[in-house]
Amino acid sequence: MSDEPGRVPSASELADRAAIAEIIALHCRGVDRADEATLKSCYWPDATTAYGAEPVPAHQFCVDLVPAIKAFRQTHHMVTNIICAFDGAEARVESYLIAFHYLAGADGEDREMTYLGRYLDRFEKRGDIWKIMHREPVMSWSQNAATTHDAEHPALSALRQASRFPDDVVYE
Repeated sequence: MSDEPGRVPSASELADRAAIAEIIALHCRGVDRADEATLKSCYWPDATTAYGAEPVPAHQFCVDLVPAIKAFRQTHHMVTNIICAFDGAEARVESYLIAFHYLAGADGEDREMTYLGRYLDRFEKRGDIWKIMHREPVMSWSQNAATTHDAEHPALSALRQASRFPDDVVYE
């Protein structure tokens, strides 16, 4: 395949890109809902992640991530600008990330942490399934501030509130 920007992709490449984008979106859902099974479904069993100094088995990372995410009242991960470079049954994928973390303070002083960065993923296709083989997040910056959330605001108070697995509306 040509690496020329703007090249019209084949139908097969479009299908591969859609499958990869779905895995990236499902990973965001898995994190935000603290859903271990969804998180694990995004990685091959022999995959690794590098959220720290050393790569670790991805499935164990998924187990450990669930209680860490539950320390926040809510999180909200958004991925944009997904760029794929294919080499047969492998793909190098760079995705831009914006993640919001709402931390309820014991003293009533709630905080928001916004994280901006990228996921650098190596995907592998086995049969007709794409999954992450290795993921490394790269941080651009983060910002922390007192929260401005107002659940009682008239325009928002009637809305259903997000929750964790299995209580979130998406699992109904």
